[in-house]
Amino acid sequence: MPPAMTDLLDIWANDSPLAGHAPDQITMDFLLPTGIYIQMDVPREATIKHIKLLLWKQAQNFPLFSSLGEMENHMFECVNQAAVHEELEDESRRLCDVRPFLPVLNVVIRNRGRPERQLDSKIGKLIGKGLHELDAINDQEVKDFRSKMARCSEEKMRQAQTMTCMEWLQACFSPQLEPAALTTITDGHNEQPADLKVFIHFDQSQDSTSLKVLSSCTPSELMEMAVKRWLITHAPEEEAYRGQYVLRVSQCLEFLCGDHPMIQYKYIRTCLQAKKPPHLTLVHTSTIERMFKKEMSAIGDLVSRKSSDPPLPLPPKRRGPTQVQTCVWDVSSPFKIVLVKGIKVNAEESAKVQVRAGLFHGTELLCKPAVSTESSGRSEHTWKDNVLEFEISVSDLPRMTRLCFAIYAVMDKVKKQKSTKNPHTNKSQTIRKAGKVHYPIAWVNTMVFDYKGQLKTGDIILHCWSSFPDELEEMLNPIGTIQTNPYPENATALHIHFPELHSHPVVFPPFDKILEKAAQIHRASDNVSIGRGGKKFHIELKEIMERDPLSQLCENEKDLIWTLRHDCHENFPQSLPKLLLSVKWSKHEDMAQLQALLQIWPKLCPRDALELLDFNYPDQYVRKYAVNCLRDMSDEELSQYLLQLVQVLRYEPYYDCALTHFLLERAQSNRKIGHFLFWHLRSEINMPAVSVQFSLILEAYCRGSIPHIEVLQKQVDALTKLKSVNELIKLGTIKNARSKTKEAMLTKEAMMKCLRQSGYSEALSDLSSPLNPSVLLSDINVEKCRYMDSKMKPLWIVYNNKLLVGDTLGVIFKNGDDLRQDMLTLQILRLMDLLWKEENLDLRIVPYGCLATGDKAGLIEVVSSADTIANIQLTSSNVAAAAAFNKDALLNWLKERNSGDALDRAIEEFTLSCAGYCVATYVLGIGDRHSDNIMVRSTGQLFHIDFGHILGNFKSKFGIKRERVPFILTHDFIHVIQEGKAGNTEKFGSFRQYCEDAYLILRKNGNLFITLFALMLTAGLPELTTVKDIQYLKDSLALGKTDEEALKQFRQKFDEALRESWTTKVNWMAHNVAKDNRS
Repeated sequence: MPPAMTDLLDIWANDSPLAGHAPDQITMDFLLPTGIYIQMDVPREATIKHIKLLLWKQAQNFPLFSSLGEMENHMFECVNQAAVHEELEDESRRLCDVRPFLPVLNVVIRNRGRPERQLDSKIGKLIGKGLHELDAINDQEVKDFRSKMARCSEEKMRQAQTMTCMEWLQACFSPQLEPAALTTITDGHNEQPADLKVFIHFDQSQDSTSLKVLSSCTPSELMEMAVKRWLITHAPEEEAYRGQYVLRVSQCLEFLCGDHPMIQYKYIRTCLQAKKPPHLTLVHTSTIERMFKKEMSAIGDLVSRKSSDPPLPLPPKRRGPTQVQTCVWDVSSPFKIVLVKGIKVNAEESAKVQVRAGLFHGTELLCKPAVSTESSGRSEHTWKDNVLEFEISVSDLPRMTRLCFAIYAVMDKVKKQKSTKNPHTNKSQTIRKAGKVHYPIAWVNTMVFDYKGQLKTGDIILHCWSSFPDELEEMLNPIGTIQTNPYPENATALHIHFPELHSHPVVFPPFDKILEKAAQIHRASDNVSIGRGGKKFHIELKEIMERDPLSQLCENEKDLIWTLRHDCHENFPQSLPKLLLSVKWSKHEDMAQLQALLQIWPKLCPRDALELLDFNYPDQYVRKYAVNCLRDMSDEELSQYLLQLVQVLRYEPYYDCALTHFLLERAQSNRKIGHFLFWHLRSEINMPAVSVQFSLILEAYCRGSIPHIEVLQKQVDALTKLKSVNELIKLGTIKNARSKTKEAMLTKEAMMKCLRQSGYSEALSDLSSPLNPSVLLSDINVEKCRYMDSKMKPLWIVYNNKLLVGDTLGVIFKNGDDLRQDMLTLQILRLMDLLWKEENLDLRIVPYGCLATGDKAGLIEVVSSADTIANIQLTSSNVAAAAAFNKDALLNWLKERNSGDALDRAIEEFTLSCAGYCVATYVLGIGDRHSDNIMVRSTGQLFHIDFGHILGNFKSKFGIKRERVPFILTHDFIHVIQEGKAGNTEKFGSFRQYCEDAYLILRKNGNLFITLFALMLTAGLPELTTVKDIQYLKDSLALGKTDEEALKQFRQKFDEALRESWTTKVNWMAHNVAKDNRS
């Protein structure tokens, strides 16, 4: 169990400047391998190497010193703040940065080669889970996966050593590109490409120049012009060639690689839209080569050592007779398991306990669930008829069959609820049968076949989970993890036995045997014509195939689809998901025919293939096919869907799968993808159901991306320091809660003092931003930092940009808030922006950065030059209650910051962005829209923040919904759109048209949105737990209706938002008054 907060603060935090004192020394206990115990004071800020030197000096005065041996043959280990044993291989770290949980260091003898041990130590420290924990897992699947990944990663590092400097640059610092549809911006007069004024800076020089080029010119053409300009003014001794330089975005580590038109680079386009000239820096290739050589040496240090000292070959194994195996298709007996006993069953003494078991393929129940007899007892239970037999032959079990268990109590009447806070939970999770009530106690799932495809045999103890989801399939939870509870001390356990069905191991047939079976069936039915439908069936099939992914298929429709599967292949290849849902997976003959058909099925486009990674499609060959389709994704597109792809790893029952390999391959080939894969995995490593799986993938990534380890560790260290500062502020505000003003002054002063301390300032300086790895942060601008006055005291941190002098970047660090729902919403907004741009509609969306970095912790990007609607209104009025009704406040605020043409542009930006967010918030059902979470930039862009309520989960008070409008469209917004002229119907008409166009584009991609939300169902987001939650999207996008019907529905919602906007103003008034009273 993790240490208590008070313990965590006692040793290190209370000794920080926030507590008013910082002793230079700390008393540490040292345990030597000779059994000698030494206590001594050591400097808090001393390195581990220096402390070891002091210890060896002191140990000379104690017995058995001569038995210790050489100091270099020893190292320290400790228990860290995560309550994990950590080997301190990196002896350059300081004690105050290591922060042992207790002031105890154990001296141990080094066993393996130092470079390998150092790498293991670095990886364990970086991922937040010591590799010795993975070493200790007694599971052959884990061992085989780690061994295979280690070989793959070493091969990846060898390949990296053969890369050229430019290939490395492309992999690590490639630019963001816009969709090809947006490759031109015209001058508005004669449809010629617009001129582009670019400022060129020369690296390691104060010189700069400006060039005017066409937006269609390429980086190489621009470089040639810039070098010529340089030669004119500097006349160097040697001719400079174009190839000796590369172009970098001045403010970040993003190089304009490739030969795309300038307008296709996201940075260039953003500058054009903001009417600001792009700033690019001409960097000499010698600078790039130095960076390249540094990374290659980090790889070489390890790879060369490993290859220079290969292990001795093992003696050849004596080959015995090949083990005889039995194909599962040859076992016709019914599948059965034996219930041995239930342990630590948490049920009332008067209750009877039963076990229900079901066999699932995805969400499909393969046969009727088997139910045990009732059992009485206290915490341990056995059942009289302990054999559960299923109405399915072993031969028909699909490869990915899940065996799902539910343990539940049977009582005569409904228990009285002790709390009325959440009456729905018990009600939805109980089943009434024959006058009795069934209460779920625990659930657990396991696979029927092991990772090698062998049918399980023998005894197994399954430690169960006690938290149930909202939706259950007859009390069973097939979508739940197949991992058992890693905390067995208090968990209910179910001891089961898989009987041996044959004298030889029973295995699922290899793929070639499956195709052989399909060919055999095809030959046998050669005389029967392959199912083809007439015109009538074709029309019916087309109607079924056009339905959204949430639509259920009835049995007749499934039979029709399966019968006409060859029609589907020829005419509706995108209908593959519906065909897969129509297969009778409990008949191995049908499964074999499906696999044969899949071999000739055309590739789906990557966006369509995403649906096949849903839980409904567990077959390994189907998932492999889907991953193969994803290979066509560009790095930009893959980054867009990475959040979902990480989440669907939860659906993979085995560690070694196609999706894991694909993600690792792409992450190790593109640094930016690797960066976000790392954080998406590490932020959830604390979750028991995925802790081992995500640790294994993180270890594999690190071993194949050795140079990235140091970069990521710097970010982890910085976030650890920010968390420490946040916890100390929370502690300080609790102590000084009586005097708010005094508390704020004292705590802010202490915070600034803490940030200036060397231990903090060093850890928080010179790192790449976790929000955007291309941005280099130099140091903190302490004077501009503060903490925010909300419950979790988020830190407002301002950084100086390392690559652009004078440029600052703001980030908000949150500790105690789950940012994953915000992260999902912003990802979907980013996707909407992309889909609109693909249709040449740019609605100026501001999908700011947001990244979960740990358990209820993460970072949010601060959007520059922006303020909330509430602040804009309050500054224009002396009375908080009246501020919300001042329709001129927003327009006046924009006029103060823009004039002439700039004001016209700002109003156009406002109009476009307001249209985008009206549609987006309506479609996503974003609630809690008060004036403090809608912001406007000085350039006119409106944007929303804080997405705690989505999918129609609107706030209510006393059972009455506070938000009665489909989206926010107030009269002060319309006042800006109409340029302050009440009768400006042309501008308002354009705004309305933008909204309708945007809505129809999203409708066209409705299936994609449903798929993306469905893939997040097991992420544990509070407002996305069941398919019913996603139904909101289907309704808001009017899927199943024609465009005309859908547009009619949207126009009604638009009119309703306009008509009821006074209710929004009343809510905003109440919010402003409450805010005014708090301040």
